Amino acid sequence: MNVLSKGHLIEAERADLVGEYIGHTAQKTRDLIKKAIGGILFIDEAYSLGRGGEKDFGKEAIDTLVKHMEDRQHEFILILAGYSREMDYFLSLNPGLHSRFPLVIDFPDYTIEQLMEIADRMLREKEYLMNRDAERKLREHLIILRSFRGPISFSNGRYIRNILEKSIRAQAMRLLLEDSFEKSDLLTLTSQDLIFEDDEKE
Repeated sequence: MNVLSKGHLIEAERADLVGEYIGHTAQKTRDLIKKAIGGILFIDEAYSLGRGGEKDFGKEAIDTLVKHMEDRQHEFILILAGYSREMDYFLSLNPGLHSRFPLVIDFPDYTIEQLMEIADRMLREKEYLMNRDAERKLREHLIILRSFRGPISFSNGRYIRNILEKSIRAQAMRLLLEDSFEKSDLLTLTSQDLIFEDDEKE
């Protein structure tokens, strides 16, 4: 589309922009912007730049970003990503931030069916599967979370991935204690293998 001269993507997080001493942050941020010229600079969890308060070097990174968004506005695209509530607060930290992001895309929470599909895909990539009891237990867990907490604010792939990784470890420990098992047992998660955050607290 010839919007960008290069079209490459630079992905960054707080540690890539914020330095350890006065002046270091501005230089790191400028260097990152320089690498992104002609392409896209994507900053994940951008709200973390504003967490440290007035004396935190994150504010210096924000100020540097705002300046270069004005000075080099036609040379690169800046995308900031993060949770809605935290991003609203972040955009209020600098008067110039909000006006420079006319386009805000809000991604709705995943549905229960979408979360189940994510779980299925993640397991297939690792060559695992869940039996019917495990599927039912996971679905019921997600339904309960939604009913007690309203929309699932953490309804993303990370939450599902954490559950599955813990459950795969639990399945391995369970099989170690069994005298014998079939090859299919090695690839199957049962309901007793599923580990949720509430289970760990208990």
